[in-house]
Amino acid sequence: MGLVACTSCTRVWPAGTDRCGRCGHRLHTRAPLALQRVWAWWLVGVIAYVPANLYPMLSTRTLVASQEATIVGGAIEIARHGNWGIALVILTASVAIPLGKFLAIAMLALGVRHGSALSGSRRQQLYQVVEYIGRWSMIDVFVVAILASLVQLGAVASVSPGPASLFFALSVIFTMLSAQSFDSRLIWDAEREGRRA
Repeated sequence: MGLVACTSCTRVWPAGTDRCGRCGHRLHTRAPLALQRVWAWWLVGVIAYVPANLYPMLSTRTLVASQEATIVGGAIEIARHGNWGIALVILTASVAIPLGKFLAIAMLALGVRHGSALSGSRRQQLYQVVEYIGRWSMIDVFVVAILASLVQLGAVASVSPGPASLFFALSVIFTMLSAQSFDSRLIWDAEREGRRA
């Protein structure tokens, strides 16, 4: 529409206006360094995801034994006891979905910079799926917290969150920030540039 809004005071000005006449804030049609922010949050999310899978997620202590389990190790143990459905849900929510989110965000950012085989509408749908899934990504951490608070039987048994729960929560938060830093309008800007070329 040929307009640009001030991100500080929300006043709208004609496109091409350098500074807001009301508050003096610099005007931008697109967030400066948006892709760099996406990549920065994405990278720290990946870095936090590695110890989230290497360190124990839960520590269980009973009178006779103490046991620690990683995400994948816990899912394998649950599957050994015959609960294949629960093991599959854990692996999907804790391994497949986070890896899929990392891959999808990277594809979106690379698609803006280098072009993509996917159409703009498909990339927009992919972005919306990543945004929607982000709301439910902390479910693993909530389950660990609930388990830890419910199973506290004094000297008999206790369940406590392991260090992986902190790293997993950080990974989820950083991935959500990466997805939110991505300006989906860049998809359409890149598509317009592709049509002109």
